[in-house]
Amino acid sequence: MNESTKTLGDTAFQRLKAMILDGTLEPGTLLREKKFADLLGVSRTPVREAIGLLISEGLARRVDGSTPVVSRVSLSEIMEILHARSLLECETARKAAQSMQAVETLLPFRARILGFLEGPRPESRVHSDLDAQLHLEIARLAGSKLLCELIEGLKTRTRMFDQGSIPERLLPGCYEHLAIIDAITAQQPETAAAAMKLHLTNVREAIIARINHPF
Repeated sequence: MNESTKTLGDTAFQRLKAMILDGTLEPGTLLREKKFADLLGVSRTPVREAIGLLISEGLARRVDGSTPVVSRVSLSEIMEILHARSLLECETARKAAQSMQAVETLLPFRARILGFLEGPRPESRVHSDLDAQLHLEIARLAGSKLLCELIEGLKTRTRMFDQGSIPERLLPGCYEHLAIIDAITAQQPETAAAAMKLHLTNVREAIIARINHPF
């Protein structure tokens, strides 16, 4: 694959991924190469590459050689994901609170979150993007590339049930993120870990409630 095709494949992947995460492509949607090549204005080759990347991230799946479909994450799977995230991210919050770069890194996030609370309600995608960036930055502050990669993958799967699907989580999520940031920047490792645990517990409970009472 030449560099041009690779770039087109990366672009197609990012666009399809965004459509999955914001709910435009619902679970079970068939990912037909020609359809999405026409939609994205590219050839089938970069779309094929993009679908392969979606499968590798768990956002799509192929069963018995059939046309790939957008993954449907079951309740048991999302509970496993959130359990794993809690184990990993409580540790990253604890380690981030010992980083000398924490204040410089996280205060801009704090300012943006306060803007969400004090100004007009942001679009769910905007808050969801900030949420993903914040969790990844905390993992980076912990100083482990492997933890970053694991958390990014798990967070991506969680986003399929995120603020776009559970809009009532937006404001509570903002306050929980502020508590995490404040504990980390105050260099309080155990408080930071506890705040992260509470945040992810509340995410889990909201997902369970939404699945059990979808309307």
